[in-house]
Amino acid sequence: MSIVEQPYSYRRRPLVEPDWRRLPGWAGVSAQEWSSAQWQRAHCVKTVRQLHDVMGDLLTEGFYVDLERDQAERATMSMLLPPQMLSTMVPAVDGPMPSAGAAYTRAFYADPVRRYMLPVFSDRRSDWPSHPYATRDSLHEHDMWAVEGLTHRYPTKVLAELVSTCPQYCGHCTRMDLVGTSTPQVAKLRFGLKPVDRQTGILDYLRRTPQVRDVVVSGGDVANLPWHSLEAFLMRLLEIDSIRDVRLATKALMGMPQHWLSPDVVEGVGRVATVARERGVNLAIHTHINSVLSVTPAVAAAAKAMLDAGVGAVRNQGVLLAGVNDSPEALLDLCFALQDEAMIQPYYFYMCDMIPFSEHWRVSLAHAQHLQHAIMGYLPGFATPRVVCDVPFVGKRWVHQVDSYDRELGISSWRKNYRTSLEADDGDALTRDHVYYDPIHTLPETGQRWWQEHADAAALVTPAPLAHLHPIGA
Repeated sequence: MSIVEQPYSYRRRPLVEPDWRRLPGWAGVSAQEWSSAQWQRAHCVKTVRQLHDVMGDLLTEGFYVDLERDQAERATMSMLLPPQMLSTMVPAVDGPMPSAGAAYTRAFYADPVRRYMLPVFSDRRSDWPSHPYATRDSLHEHDMWAVEGLTHRYPTKVLAELVSTCPQYCGHCTRMDLVGTSTPQVAKLRFGLKPVDRQTGILDYLRRTPQVRDVVVSGGDVANLPWHSLEAFLMRLLEIDSIRDVRLATKALMGMPQHWLSPDVVEGVGRVATVARERGVNLAIHTHINSVLSVTPAVAAAAKAMLDAGVGAVRNQGVLLAGVNDSPEALLDLCFALQDEAMIQPYYFYMCDMIPFSEHWRVSLAHAQHLQHAIMGYLPGFATPRVVCDVPFVGKRWVHQVDSYDRELGISSWRKNYRTSLEADDGDALTRDHVYYDPIHTLPETGQRWWQEHADAAALVTPAPLAHLHPIGA
């Protein structure tokens, strides 16, 4: 039987851990140190100076200037890179490492993990750095807090934000309103309650709201909670009879797998999983991996350790990002690596949310629809991710569920089938159109001209500090 040529050719690729010792600043780091979560946390890269110390002469000075300007003028998230993540940039596992200087710098600029974890000024668009309707809490999660830190957006599901920090900060973070330290552009929202009081308030609300059955425990990232504190919260959560699903959200499964491989964490997850199973509660871990370069043996080991401890599933929720994973090949390579090598189920790919300074990352709805079509038929059905648009005030919708779509102006309309907490008395909530916007630079010339004529171009080219767009506490 002849082999049929396909648009995508499947090939199983064994995982390889990049050698961190190829980076000058970590040349003397032992395997024991590298495998320590404490060492990883202590050696996170937080400043341009620290990046310079690690990279040595691999990068040209122009890159650091580019990075410093972005940190001063555009970044909505402060820099925080665990060694594990930095080591996956230009990993040099399929060939020799580029030579120091111009060649390595070109490869570093082009690296997909670098593009979203370490954005530089030249990455951002100069014509439309922000969409006119971009907002710092684009999904209005804070507006839907039932109590501090608990977003009740869907009828039967809630998001519990237990912490406002992560082991790593993604440039495109949808919770840039709350998560991380302030940047020159963003004065971050802060929790007002002590953690114990916030957790008590969340649990009290869930006890008196039995229609909620599904809790996503997140932040930030639950890996930044001391394990004893997270375990205590989860055990109390599992005592509530109405809770049937608990999902732990942690990008650190990829960004710092050493945390989830720590014996105390593995043992603690085992205790929580045992109680969840006894009470008939589905316990899962949701992580966030955007590039196949990030799927390494350490990540696979962490996922398998969680499954061995009794977690029912480990799933991936990625984000579609231009220059990172916006091709069928990139998505399928990532999904097969997750499914075949790491026992992580591909679950969602979100369209990048409409936060400020994200236009260079966002793709159009039409392109997202193309990607969903292109990846169908290759993966098992249960491991074929859904490409979704998280529409403000509506929630997650498959990209083909759009009600109407003006491709010339990049304006799509969506409808919903439930009310959020903000619409309890709104009789038109289920018939009102809600709008999502394509990046303007992806539109045809006529559409771009329309936006230029109808938007305040001066404010877009030189945006005001983002605190003015969404005052703290508003």
